[in-house]
Amino acid sequence: MSAGNIISRMDVRGKIRALPIRQTTHQVLSVLLILSTAMMIWKGLVLLTQTESPVVVVLTESMHPAFNRGDILLLTNPHPIHIGDIVVFKIDSKPIPIVHRVIQLHQNATHDLVLTKGDNNREDDRGGEIYPIGKIWVERHEVVGRVWGFFPFLGMLTIWVNAYPVVKVGLVVGLILGALLSKSENK
Repeated sequence: MSAGNIISRMDVRGKIRALPIRQTTHQVLSVLLILSTAMMIWKGLVLLTQTESPVVVVLTESMHPAFNRGDILLLTNPHPIHIGDIVVFKIDSKPIPIVHRVIQLHQNATHDLVLTKGDNNREDDRGGEIYPIGKIWVERHEVVGRVWGFFPFLGMLTIWVNAYPVVKVGLVVGLILGALLSKSENK
């Protein structure tokens, strides 16, 4: 570690310690206000779109050319579902939701059923590694939402943050220090 790095770390620590208690409390409350506002916006979107997950990020190229990895998708209530709709569904055995197109609908005595396929995949999801062994349909209750809009590539930051933990730590530390130090330098 160079002397410059040690001095700059000491400067940051000193600036944080030098903050008056009232200013520190104000900073903490400001951060909490931002977090609670973000949570309220999310819950508002959940109510407005009538889906548990109104925004998702595309993680693979399976829907190319319709969507690319890193696109942010906007979802709405998936009622009704039509052939050709792009839906997001969550299967219990998979850790993340899947974005694919509806290619077939089926109804049996108890359930509405959906068959899906990625636009960039050769086979439907039965023949690939999407549905678990023995599963041939997605049940209606597994569909999280239907895509109604998207923002190209804006979700890449989310992918990087999850793929590289150092990016996540750096982003959080940078935001916290920026918020704390910007107020102390303005006074």
